[in-house]
Amino acid sequence: MPKIESVKKKYEEILEQLSDPELISNWPKFEELSQKKAILEKIIAKEQELKDIENKIAENMNIIKAGEDPELNSLAEAELSQFQDKKKSLEKELDSLLKGDSKEVAHSAIMEIRAGAGGDEATLFAADLYRMYSKYGQKQGWQQKVLDSHPTELGGFKEIIFELKGDVFSKMKYEAGVHRVQRIPSTEKSGRVHTSTASVAVLPRPKKTATKIRPDELNVATYRASGPGGQYVNKRETAIRITHLPTGLVVTSQTERSQLQNKENALSILEARLQELKELQQLEKIGDARKAQIKRAQRAEKIRTYNFPQDRLTDHRIKKSFRNLEEIIEGRLDPIIESMVKLNEDI
Repeated sequence: MPKIESVKKKYEEILEQLSDPELISNWPKFEELSQKKAILEKIIAKEQELKDIENKIAENMNIIKAGEDPELNSLAEAELSQFQDKKKSLEKELDSLLKGDSKEVAHSAIMEIRAGAGGDEATLFAADLYRMYSKYGQKQGWQQKVLDSHPTELGGFKEIIFELKGDVFSKMKYEAGVHRVQRIPSTEKSGRVHTSTASVAVLPRPKKTATKIRPDELNVATYRASGPGGQYVNKRETAIRITHLPTGLVVTSQTERSQLQNKENALSILEARLQELKELQQLEKIGDARKAQIKRAQRAEKIRTYNFPQDRLTDHRIKKSFRNLEEIIEGRLDPIIESMVKLNEDI
């Protein structure tokens, strides 16, 4: 596909421009190139997705043609129909992207998970929540990107911030609040059940035009990325810390090896937080104190308890319990999220 080759060539050229060390001081150019890069990445990813489906179609057709195993044949025929439908859908999406008709998804979300009370067990619970949302996102076909993380030696997270791309916010906004877990930690020798917490914040990903950030409002600092135990992940100063001077908001990113990529990630987090702050200020201006309180409570309200000894998740807002916690942690969130969506539709 000639147009795809042209896209890939253009993408390589933009990557080369972004690798220029001088670009970090030219903020408008950096933003412009970053936006172009994001659009081209979308096209390249969609083309790869189409290639993968075409390969699956070819494999299944070969199985049917061989006709060696009736049971395998039947399965291949059922899958083939699904793959062919998917191929048509992907071809439409790719064509739309190549024509430049696509619009940025307005309802992508940035999610922040922070370990709360409970020490090491709270960090492990934060990692469980991240796995749960990652698996759920994969099942929904959402793209995911980690923007910043602070892992622990035990495999937990003190904090992890990631972006989910797609029609995300309408479903995931109900996950904001404090999540509580009750279980026996792997390090507990006497078999006592511990209670730990982690907080989840869900911020809508603002459009590029929604939040204007001026370069003179930012203080950008670089430092060495560090991992568990304070060990340096790399020897160069690739991690980024951005301070938004008018508000005092500070964001960081250290997940990428590239300084420019970490800068893009940090800016994404800052844009989302500034948008949230702007919405709070607007609510206060119109004098609706109750709405403002509800908005603030999203980060502090206890919304769920995950009780492992009883194999039960309880959502306190809808006063409803769900079984099979292990499956839920593996991403089977549909019944819970659907219950929340339905409740809010009925209000």
